[in-house]
Amino acid sequence: MEEVETCPAQRLLKMLSGKWKAEIFRLSVESPLRFNTLLRQIQGSNKQSLATALKELEEEGLLEKTTIKLKPLHIEYNLTEKGKALIPVFQQLEGLS
Repeated sequence: MEEVETCPAQRLLKMLSGKWKAEIFRLSVESPLRFNTLLRQIQGSNKQSLATALKELEEEGLLEKTTIKLKPLHIEYNLTEKGKALIPVFQQLEGLS
């Protein structure tokens, strides 16, 4: 039997569990993200753990990956509508600490 989650905070916490995901989500609220910028902003992170976290956030539907076809070619990560809808819940959770 599948467990039904009625609390938006519980759902968000489950989606953001894992290394660097909450920090990435918080930074994505402020502006679009680039991989190398994240590596510099999140102390202690490494390429593999960031790549995994970004991929999982994308699979959850919280972030979308956009290829910017200007020279030099680069990739940005932006919050999806689903991610934007969860910002108030995230901000309430941040306020609890």
